[in-house]
Amino acid sequence: MPQLYDTIIIGAGIAGASLAYTLAKQRQKVLVLDKKGIASGGSGAAGAFVSPKIGKGSTLQMLTNEAFMYAKDFYLHTCPEYFHQTGVIRIPKDSEDAKKFSEYEKFNNMVYEVYSKERLHALGIGIDFDSFYFPDAGHCDALKICESLLRGIEVHRSNVEKLSFRDRLWICIPTQESRDKTFLSYMAQNVVLATGYESTLVDIRYMGIHGTWGTRGDFSSKLDLRVSMHQAMSVGSNVDGIIKLGATHEKEVKSPSPCSEEIAEGLKEKASSLIETSDLELKQVFCGMRAGSKDFFPLAGKVIDVPLMLEHYPKILRGAKPELIYRDNLYVLNGLGGRGFVFAPLMARRLAEHIVEEKSLDTRINPDRLFLKWCRRLQN
Repeated sequence: MPQLYDTIIIGAGIAGASLAYTLAKQRQKVLVLDKKGIASGGSGAAGAFVSPKIGKGSTLQMLTNEAFMYAKDFYLHTCPEYFHQTGVIRIPKDSEDAKKFSEYEKFNNMVYEVYSKERLHALGIGIDFDSFYFPDAGHCDALKICESLLRGIEVHRSNVEKLSFRDRLWICIPTQESRDKTFLSYMAQNVVLATGYESTLVDIRYMGIHGTWGTRGDFSSKLDLRVSMHQAMSVGSNVDGIIKLGATHEKEVKSPSPCSEEIAEGLKEKASSLIETSDLELKQVFCGMRAGSKDFFPLAGKVIDVPLMLEHYPKILRGAKPELIYRDNLYVLNGLGGRGFVFAPLMARRLAEHIVEEKSLDTRINPDRLFLKWCRRLQN
C-alpha cells in the first residue's frame, strides 16, 4: 500500500513550496511532487522581485500590496539570507508614464520616497524622470528560496499522469517512466494543483490559466549597484558579484524551448539605458513559463467539477446559476503571474486556512469567480 499523506501538492515552484511550508507548520503530513524538480519551471527563471504595485488604487493593486507586506515579512522570517532587501526604484517608462506617476502618488500606501533625477544620477542610474523608491522591497534568490521552504518536507521528482479518487482518498499515479519500485502511486486526503501553465490532470479550463515565457540573465559585474530597479525591465542589485536582468515577458511562446543566450544578451542592451553595463558578462541563463490567470488575480481554492456541472445543468450555458459542485478535496494554487514571489506566501496561507480550518476564501482569489462567465462563453 502506498504511504498516506494529508496533502499532496503537485508542483514545486514558489506556489507549491510556500503552501507545503505553511501546511507543514500546521502539522500536516505533506508530499510535494514535481516532474523536473524544485523551481524547475517559471519560478526558477523569475527575477523574483518582491515589490509593491503602483497605480490608481485598483482592487488588484490593493491585493498585491497586501501580499507584498506579507511576503517581505515572510521571507525575512523564513529565509532572510535569500531575500535581498535592497529597496526597489520604480522608474517611468517615458514622459507620458512620468505624468501618470504623479497621479499614482496619492495611492502609494507603502513606505516610499520620491527620487529626483539628480539622486538617480548620483546612484549611477541614467534616467531623467522622478521615480518612486520603496525601501522595504527587494529581490529573491528564486531557487534557494524554494529549496529553503521545502527543507524537511518530502519532495519526489515524479511526473503525475493521472489522478483517481477512491474511498475518500486521492491516488496520484506517475507516468511509467517516473515510477520507481518504492512509489508506484501516492495517496492523500487532499490534492493541490500548483502545476503552473500545465493543467491537464483535471478540467480547469474555466480558470483561463495561460503561460508567459520568461528569460533571465545572470551577469557577473564589479559595478557598485546596491539598489534594485524596474522600468520596462528589472535590474537586481549586485549580490556577490552577480546582477540579475529580467525576466522577459514573451506571450507568443507556446511551449518550453532551450534557453536563449541571445535573448539574455538583449537584456543587457536594454539595461544600458539604466546602468553602466560595460563590464557585465553573462554567466548563466534561466528560462521558464510563468502561469497567469485570465483576470490577473491569483487562483486559490476548490476545483469545480466541470463535466458534472455541464451534464446536470445544461441551462448554465444560457445564464442559469445553479449551486456549484466541487471535486472532493481537490484544490488549486496557481495563476500568480509575474508576481509569483509577491503573491505566493499570502495565497498559501489563505488556502491552508481553508483546507485545515475551513475558513472562507477571499472572493478576490477564489477561482469560482470565473466559472459562470466561462460557461456563457461556451454557448457562443
